Amino acid sequence: MPAQGSGSAGHEAVGSVAVRTHADHQNPERTHATQRPQPTLSAHQSMDGHQVNAMAGDPSGENPTQFADYDELPEGHFYDPDAEYEPDPEYAATLAPDAARQRRERIGPTGRPLPYFPIPGPLTDHGPAKIIAMCNQKGGVGKTTSTINLGAALAEYGRRVLLVDFDPQGALSVGLGVNPMELDLTVYNLLMERGMAADEVLLKTAVPNMDLLPSNIDLSAAEVQLVSEVARESTLQRALKPLMQDYDYIVIDCQPSLGLLTVNALTAAHKVIVPLECEFFALRGVALLTETIEKVQERLNPELELDGILATMYDSRTVHSREVLARVVEAFDNHVYHTVIGRTVRFPETTVAGEPITTYASNSVGAAAYRQLAREVLARCHAE
Repeated sequence: MPAQGSGSAGHEAVGSVAVRTHADHQNPERTHATQRPQPTLSAHQSMDGHQVNAMAGDPSGENPTQFADYDELPEGHFYDPDAEYEPDPEYAATLAPDAARQRRERIGPTGRPLPYFPIPGPLTDHGPAKIIAMCNQKGGVGKTTSTINLGAALAEYGRRVLLVDFDPQGALSVGLGVNPMELDLTVYNLLMERGMAADEVLLKTAVPNMDLLPSNIDLSAAEVQLVSEVARESTLQRALKPLMQDYDYIVIDCQPSLGLLTVNALTAAHKVIVPLECEFFALRGVALLTETIEKVQERLNPELELDGILATMYDSRTVHSREVLARVVEAFDNHVYHTVIGRTVRFPETTVAGEPITTYASNSVGAAAYRQLAREVLARCHAE
């Protein structure tokens, strides 16, 4: 791919961001001897008043042709670390028929202009936590995958994150390398046993800044036992209250139903994210879910808000995926996240590996998508 402007061999200036081509990523020997090192997303530094990724440039001004021209960025906009690599063209086709045009014109898969989501700076203190319920009564739409990878991406950006496995199937625990059948204490004990401290149930994950409240099949008994409890819909809210000051975000992976456990999650939450597979049957259930959310708002939790609908398993090569996404945007407009999660074999692989995609395949487009989602979630929270 020919270089443009002052970009070095193997690089192309796309908009205001220097992009390394997929061919260079696959064949590092092709790159210039002064190629910058493997990108890391955890370091931050200030350049000309902008908060940027440390990999984005040399503050001394040396070797300027390797990096983006920051003067091209509009005021308040930020370097986009996810544009660091051009994706594999075959996978890029699942996100956009013309990926090059989308990068050039900043048009997202939803058909709307894609904003720049700022890279968040480090926090000096933590808490109280925002509680997010990952909810959809249909199974297999990406709730657990999105919970794990959104949590891991938020943790990469220096936020303290607690993931709550609130599904008796224990998929979230399995996805983080925990065997639910070997657990003596789970979120069930925290809900049902008086005097049980959260520290006795909490598990540290392999991801720094991210902890887990695990679950197993025992949780299915809670739905029956809670029926006779006073204020049964607020049981999870009371269990999480002592943890609020220790975390910045608590993300609850709900079970695929609208039963009492899901109502508990919605009563405890400040925001709801609805992962929606780009498929017709998944689209049909959204109206019922939004009705449930409205009832919880009216009767149990006035602070609850629908933060956004997250399109998952998107493949623009199929007319059906494009039509479903277009109908969702038409119906919910700004409630639909700009970030869209495409289909990739990497996600099932991460489940087997028991780790998030951000560590299993750090430079993959799937990892970049969840990092962008984390920045979009943070941007929405800060805009309030």
